[in-house]
Formats: sequence, C-alpha cells, structure tokens
Amino acid sequence: MKNKLDVSWSSKQTDPLLLKGYNILNAYAKATGSQICITDNNHAYIPEIYNDIITVKNTCLLCIKCRSNITFNTSRDFDYHPCRELHMEGLKKAFISGRTFNYTCDLGFAFWTSPLYSGRNFIGSFISSGFLCIDKKEAVQKMEYICNNPADKQELISRLSYFPFANPHQIRALSELMQVCAESLTHDKNDLNETLKRRGEQQKELTIIVDNLKDKFNNCSAKQNPGKTEENREFPEYPLEKEKEFLNAVRSGDIRKGSKLLNELLGIIIFISAEQFENIRFRILELAILLSRTDNLNSSFPYAYSNTAHQFLKSIEKAVDPQELIDAIHLMTQYMAGEAFSFQGIRHVSVLKKADRFIHSNFTRKISLNEIAAASGLSAPYFSTIFKEEMGENVSSYLNRLRVEKSCGMLAETHQSLSEIAYACGFKDQSWFSKIFRSYIGMNPAKYRQSRKMNQADTDSRMSGDYKSLINNH
Repeated sequence: MKNKLDVSWSSKQTDPLLLKGYNILNAYAKATGSQICITDNNHAYIPEIYNDIITVKNTCLLCIKCRSNITFNTSRDFDYHPCRELHMEGLKKAFISGRTFNYTCDLGFAFWTSPLYSGRNFIGSFISSGFLCIDKKEAVQKMEYICNNPADKQELISRLSYFPFANPHQIRALSELMQVCAESLTHDKNDLNETLKRRGEQQKELTIIVDNLKDKFNNCSAKQNPGKTEENREFPEYPLEKEKEFLNAVRSGDIRKGSKLLNELLGIIIFISAEQFENIRFRILELAILLSRTDNLNSSFPYAYSNTAHQFLKSIEKAVDPQELIDAIHLMTQYMAGEAFSFQGIRHVSVLKKADRFIHSNFTRKISLNEIAAASGLSAPYFSTIFKEEMGENVSSYLNRLRVEKSCGMLAETHQSLSEIAYACGFKDQSWFSKIFRSYIGMNPAKYRQSRKMNQADTDSRMSGDYKSLINNH
C-alpha cells in the first residue's frame, strides 16, 4: 500500500510576497538552468508554479514514476513522493539555520532550499534542483537498484540527459545565488531606510552612555593613580543586578524599560570590552542566550518561540560589525517582550494560561467548566467570571471556536465523514456540530467542504492533463 504523506498543493490565496518571489526565482531558473519550486509557510506548493513543475527537468517526477508506480490524475498524487520526508527534513534544517541548506537524494540528485521571511515571520521556501552529483552511469545503476518499477535502461539514459553533472563548488555557488534571491525578496529600500534610522538612534544613545563611562572612570583613575597607563585603567564591574532587572522587564512585557536597561548593559559591555568586536559579540551572545531561556515567555507556543529565538541567536553569530550586533539584541529584546504572554496585560495570566493549555489538550472530548476551573486552580464560578472579563467571551464560546477551527482543517484535508469529524473535535453529535459550525463560518460543514474541493478541482483540472502528458510521453 502506498504511504501517502501529509503535504499537498496550497488551496489558499498565495501570499503576494511569494508571487514576487516566483518572478525572482523564474529569472534565477532561466539564468542557471535549474528546476524551481516554491512552498508556502505550511510547506504546500503554491499553485502558480504548476507550469514549472510539469517539465522533463523535474527530478522528482522522474523519481516518482520509477519508484512509486503512480499514474498522475490530479495534483494530489504528488503527495506520494517517496522522498518527501527527505525534502521536509531539508526544509526544516534551512528554516532552523535561516540559510540555504544543500542535500542530495538517494538517486544522486542535488537539492538546495532557502527559507523566506517577512520580518521575523516565516512565509515559505525556495527549492531548486536539476543537477546530478554523480555520473550518469552510476545514476542509472542506482535507479535500477532502488526503483520498484524502473523504466528500461535506454529510457533512463534518455531522461538523464536533461540533468547535467555539477560538482560541489558549482552547487554551492548555485545555492548561494538563490540565498541572495531569497534575501532580496524581503529587503526593499524602505526596509533599509528603517534599519539605518533605527541603528542610528541606537548608536547615538550608546555613544552618550559610553562617553559618560569613559569620563567617569578615566578621570577617576587619573586622579587616584596619575601614573597609570590607558592599558591599566579601571573598569566598572558588570552589573548583575541590572541584568536581572532587564530580564524581569522583558518577562513582564515592558518593552520601553527593557530597551533602556539593555542600552545601559550594552554601554558597559562596550566599555569594559575595550571596543573589541569579538569580545562584544561574546558578551551579547551570553545575554541573548539568557533571553532565549526565559521559559515563561509565550510557553503556549514553544516550537515557534524556540525557533524564533534561534533565528536571533544566528543573526548575532553572523553579525559583521557592532551595529549589527546591537541591532540584533535590541530586536530580540523587543520581540521577547512583545511576545511575553499571549495574554499580555491580563491580571490573571497564570490562571488563564493553565486553562488554555488544558483546553487545547482536551478539546477533542467533552470537558466541563468544573474540569477547566480545576486545572486553573480556581472554583468554577470565580473562574467563569474572570475568564469572561479578561477574554471577552465565555468558556463555552472559546471552546466552540477552537473546535470549529480544528474542524475546518479536517474538512479541507481529510476524507472523514462529518460525524467522524464532529466526534474528533469534541462535538456531541453531527447535528450540534453543524449548528455551531454555521454560527461561526456562515455555512454548514458540507458546503464548506464542497467549496474547498471546488477550489482544489480548479487547480487539478488545469494540471491533470499536463501531468499525464508529461509522464506518459517522456
């Protein structure tokens, strides 16, 4: 039985930045002879690339035909890709590193992928291929050995003529060029002006702090020890209490206080490091690690939080001058403070976060107000009151909204019956599910599913004939 994986073509409207990226990557493909692909932030292929996917230069179509015995009828059949896990791992590694990641498949084809960001938000990925890392004779032998139903040897040799050999240096150059394309997508003139303005303000404030420290300690040293040289001057001790105060400000979501204290810490770091770049980087990296370990920040979303923190750490490691270092730690501070709680400003944040975690872990079954209140550590009447006051809706409405959101995904992505989805999302029966669903979405579940299928069918109708033609005639 085929092992169908969980990624398909995107049925949502493509992000405008990804459409811009498509034009950039098209130019890249024409210049380099590469095969290209673009995915959205859910790693689903954007529909605009279907003409670029349906080509004899598509490494993966050759692999799928030989290894999975697939007759293409719709775009969904692309999900049977036998190397999908390999490509997902490549996307994940590029996402974590924030840079292009190069890898090779079992059949000897080279791939490289670059993550795409809008600000600090991951919006998708560039993927490219079209070159062999081994000679064609070895590639044929690998295909004959690995494939379940390989084409005859002459057909394989004919197909492989579309894939030139590239050495590691050439692949690295291709991947670095694609990284430039990826970075150009989200760095326009306005971004540059904003960055320069922000860094100028940071530099101005820090210069005042460092100059004050120089005046204070240099004058003090000169008066107390007239014979001391510049190398033997005194330095202030690093203020650990101020560092704790800074971390507490970030924990509490106080961006203004956190930024002010950070500048004071950075001024001291620059002064006591004698303005040596690597020393400054090391001390700022220590501070960033402390920020990333602030475990009560946004703990409802630990994966997204930890990966965002990792991106900031990487930007500090890759900084080439003090201005980049200082900007990176300031941006990290602002992000961490801004995301300190998903319930920022709520008086009973600890109680409500406990309740939220309990609801997300148990919404698939029937849960009562008493259970949720108990998980939060309060009596049911009191919990119900503060939940409504702070969240703006009652517990029942919040729970139903969560269940409807989950059911939307299942209606679009699975073939389960309405009754099965109703049960899986915690509704007592299909009738109640339909009633609640309509109240939030404006249509019943069946109509919603049908509308999603119509959107997908539109893409399939354009693609299926071209797929069949490619697979059967080449």
